[in-house]
Amino acid sequence: MAKLRGRGYASVNYPTGMNLGGDPSQALVHATTTGTFVISLSSVDLGQGIKTIAAQCAAETLGLPMENILVDTADTDTGPHCMGTFASRGTHRVGNAVIMAAAEARGVMLEVAAEELEVDAADLETDGTGYIAVKGAQDKRVHITDLALAAHFKHGRTISGRGIYLKEPSVPVPETGEMDPDSCQAHACTVAVVEVDDETGVVEVLELFNAYEIGRALNPAMATQQVEGGAWMGLSHALFETTEPYYPARDHGPRDFAGYLMPGPADLPVQHSLLLERPSANGPYGAKGIGEMTANAPIPAIANAIFDACGVRLTSMPFTPERVLRGLDALKTEETC
Repeated sequence: MAKLRGRGYASVNYPTGMNLGGDPSQALVHATTTGTFVISLSSVDLGQGIKTIAAQCAAETLGLPMENILVDTADTDTGPHCMGTFASRGTHRVGNAVIMAAAEARGVMLEVAAEELEVDAADLETDGTGYIAVKGAQDKRVHITDLALAAHFKHGRTISGRGIYLKEPSVPVPETGEMDPDSCQAHACTVAVVEVDDETGVVEVLELFNAYEIGRALNPAMATQQVEGGAWMGLSHALFETTEPYYPARDHGPRDFAGYLMPGPADLPVQHSLLLERPSANGPYGAKGIGEMTANAPIPAIANAIFDACGVRLTSMPFTPERVLRGLDALKTEETC
């Protein structure tokens, strides 16, 4: 009896967005009287960080600090349109819409600043700290707080902008089926190192090595968290999760999440994650989607590692001890025949 170690890998390419109806998302931007820019969205932050990414895109486009950005994710009755949080589309669609809205608001902001400073708007620049200044004459400047007050109470101007990102639908060519169903493709590879106990059939994932090409990583820390959180989901699907363990018999199925098996802290492997940046031409500052793909590659990587360790090829999830032992028994039967 032994614990057998194996290594396997799997790769995936994953589309960003979809083709249905042009897949649009909209953003609205307006400045308050104190110089805070409110980004209004109907896009839902599920924990993947879309509010942070939207704030980053707005701050970069406006040329203002992140502290001046407030993201308001309203409901779908009162907020601007969004197709939804799915299809790894959040950063790409929402980021582009926010950039468009912030660019329009920036234009108005510079126009008001030009009136305040009595210069041409083309001669102004932002410094990223909250000031709008005359190029080459940094002492001639106005802070965004004072500018917002002046816009509202002196000039009667609303510093605001609108943005909507739309990918035109692509209709399949009847003869060939050729079409353009997405906006860009991200790529990933996962290498899994596992240990298989040939007496109990228990599989332990020891290490995961993740390499992800996701365009420009707008927030590398959050992207890494998403990669490793998604890998947890992949591991969970591969080794633990099942709603009907004895399907089509429904015996012993979980009735609630208290009885639904998922990996705990002691089951988590060491992870090594690398982000590769190849900016997308149509992404916000070069970003692509990343969300759903993070749970994909770990599953076949673990299956391949199990095969490498003990020769059992598993094609049904989860890879339970029972299935591993049955596979080992089948191998022994083949050897004796």
